[in-house]
This record gives sequence, structure tokens and C-alpha cells, in this order.
Amino acid sequence: MSIMILGSSSHAGKSTIVAGICRILSNRGIASAPFKSQNMSLNSYVTELGKEIGIAQAVQAFAARTAPSELMNPILLKPKSDGISQVVLLGEPLKDVRISDYYQETDDLLEKAVSAYEKLCSSYDTVVIEGAGGAAEVNLYERDIANILLAKRLKLPIILVADIERGGVFAQVYGTISLLPDDVRPLVKGVIINKFRGDVSLFDEGRKILEELTGVPVLGVVPYAEIDIPDEDSLSLGDKKPADFPIKIAIPRLPHIANFTDFALLERAAAVHYVDPSDDLSGFDCIILPGSKNTVEDLEALKAAGGFERVKEFAASGKPVIGICGGYQMMGETIFDDAFEGTVSKEYEGLGLLSMRTEFLTDKKITIQKSRTALPHGPILSRMGTVHGYEIHAGVSDVFGESAFEDEGALAEGGLVFGTYLHGLFDNASAVDALVSYLAEVRGLPYEPVAEKGDPYDNLARHLESCLDVDALMKISGL
Repeated sequence: MSIMILGSSSHAGKSTIVAGICRILSNRGIASAPFKSQNMSLNSYVTELGKEIGIAQAVQAFAARTAPSELMNPILLKPKSDGISQVVLLGEPLKDVRISDYYQETDDLLEKAVSAYEKLCSSYDTVVIEGAGGAAEVNLYERDIANILLAKRLKLPIILVADIERGGVFAQVYGTISLLPDDVRPLVKGVIINKFRGDVSLFDEGRKILEELTGVPVLGVVPYAEIDIPDEDSLSLGDKKPADFPIKIAIPRLPHIANFTDFALLERAAAVHYVDPSDDLSGFDCIILPGSKNTVEDLEALKAAGGFERVKEFAASGKPVIGICGGYQMMGETIFDDAFEGTVSKEYEGLGLLSMRTEFLTDKKITIQKSRTALPHGPILSRMGTVHGYEIHAGVSDVFGESAFEDEGALAEGGLVFGTYLHGLFDNASAVDALVSYLAEVRGLPYEPVAEKGDPYDNLARHLESCLDVDALMKISGL
């Protein structure tokens, strides 16, 4: 049997709870798979078969000790601009569509989602389903294929996750359950209170009150914890606080920033600041231009905010500037877009930091996993060795100068300015160590190689098992 994990709001912690449950099940010898029928996020992942899914479902698959599959996130919406999103269906880009038009396809999309879920059920002992946003968005009920329509169709037990950190948890839980449709409300079999700070026993009376109000058991109160797993979407950027390291790295928070999960491991070795494009960059040791869902719009936003000239001045001062995917494209001399990234056919001036030119002549997207070996140029790449990651991009770049890697990327003279299409570059400890050890040397500071903090999924499982009634959860899910 399967189970649904729904939320009282966005950012309640559903993704993390699902990942933890998947690892708990795996540790008990139960083969599980995550599932989210519809996800809206610019943080995505490429499977071994080159299929694109939301990063959260890939993380949950890793937690379940299984390979990520397009069946786990059959519908991925990637916002572009002006109410338009790219629809990725079963791992393949389908089309760009206005959300108002997208809703006209609700019935067909629901059938595709249910079909994907059923295929997962045939291969796993159980499927752990994650909802999207808040479950009680009453105005969306007729088109809510991630929560209500899926719940009506599958009739699975529901666990509601509520975020106590932001306050109003009684209204969240009671209000959500009360507003659910009459045929969905009885499916709610448990409540999890998430992100509690302080002495959990202080909420004992609150648990009793919630259970009396709703008639639904509270399965546990989960204390707030720093868990080292990638974030699902940009809502979590506001929660990020730079660690207390002397080395400071700036990452411009572009309007369409994508796959900022690229820098999770780097955050354990340096103080990573997600800065506004208009911010002063003079106090930083390095700039990394991140991926973007809309390269030309983010390039123009960087120009409008004054960040364009500041990045060029930073590079001219002899400090490293590194570009990943869309950020790499911005670093070239020009970008020609035949109205695939923007709304008009136009050539845009790039930062001119790399001898390369990028063209968007089609909306065809490259999605592939790759291993690449850094060329021995300059003090950073020469320390990096072979790294593994994945590409998700449209556009083709012609490089006129040196390559950064054996078959890809571009490099400026001196080796401190370079770019690559490889997402996940800084998921490799060798890449983190190569960059931060160099920056530390320049400052005359010691550097200890970045270290993993144990298996984050086992850490998460232990954390949940310490505060949740897992036996009750297993019984509810039919296990």
C-alpha cells in the first residue's frame, strides 16, 4: 500500500519528510519509491537515461536507495517568464505554455500521472507520494492534480505536515483538514508538526488540543535540524545563511536562478552568499554565476542592476569568476537568441570574459550525465581532476579559445576565469577543494579538505525515528 504526504502550506517540509520515510523503509528492507505527480521548480536533475525530473524526487530516490526515474515526477513545470512555464512530461520537454492554458489539460495530465504511479507500484513494495504546496487551496480543487484530484483518485491514507516555525500551526492543521472535500477529509490519518525549535515537551498540550479539534492523531513533533540534502526550490534561498568561513564567495541571485543546489557542498567549505545583482562585490574572494532558466533575461537583469560591470571589474582585478550553464553562457562575447529564450530575435552583448559565442536557434534541450576531466590550466583547474555531473541546457556555444575541460567549457588566460555546462561540478569534493584551497592560499590561510558529514539520509532517518511514531506510520500505510 502507498501513502500521501500533504502539506498545510508550501515549504512545510514535505520533501524532507518523504526522503526520511523512504530511507526508514529502505533500512527495514522495504523497497519504496517517491512520487510527485506535478512539481514546479527550477532545481532539476537528469537521470541515467537523460530524463529530467525535479531535484526533490531524485533526492528522495537516493534516500530510498533506488535510481531516479521520470516516473517519480511525471510532470515538471519550469517557470520562464510572464506566467509561462516549460512543461516537462515524463522527463522530456513538451512545450512552453501559459498556466491558464495548462489548466485546460488537467484531465489528461491526471491520467498520465496516475499511469506513472501505477507503473511504480508494479516495481516497488510501496510508493511515498508528496503533494505540492498547501493541500487546502480551495480555489484550485478542480485542477489540483498534485493533491486533491490525486487523493480522490487513489484514495490513499494521508499524513498532513505542518510548519510550526512560522506560527499559526493550529489554524494550519485545523483549517486545512476542515477545508478538505468531504470525500478526502476522512483519508487524513495523521499529522506531523515540523520544524519545532526549543523544548518539544512544551508542545505536549498543543498535541492534545490538535487531536481533540481534528480527531486525527499527531504522529510526532519534529525538531528543527540542519539536514544536508539539496533544496527543492527557491523558497529555501531565503533561509540560507552563510557559514562562518573566512573565504567569501558571491553567487548573484538572478531572477530565474536554476539548480542552486549545485553549491551545497561548497557551502561547507566557504561562506557562500546569494547576493542581489545590484550588490557590491568588492569584499568577495570569488564570484560564481549560476544556472538560469532564461539566460538572456537574467543577463539583461544583471546589466540593469549594474552587476554586469561589477562582475567585469571583479575579473579584471585578478580574482576568479566561474560560470555554470546559463552563467557560463553569459560570460561569452555574445548571445544570439532566435526568440527561444526571449520574445524577439536579437543578439545580446555578453560579459566578454571568455572567447566564446552562444546561439539559441532551437528549443531543443540537452539532458545528459557526464564525467569530465579538468585540463591542467591555471591554479584551480589543475587541482580538480575528473569530476561528475550533468547537463540541462538549450543553446550551443562555440569556443574560440582554450577549453576548461577535455571536451567542454572555456577558459580565459591565467586560468582564474572559466565556465562549464556541468551542473553538479561543486558536488565533487575535488572541485570544492581545488577552488577553496586556492582562495585560501591567496589569503595566506590554512585549508582543510571538505569532508562529508556521514550519510545525510541515514542522519535524516535517525532524526525522524527519534521523534515520530514510525510504527503507527507503518500501520497507516498498510506495512
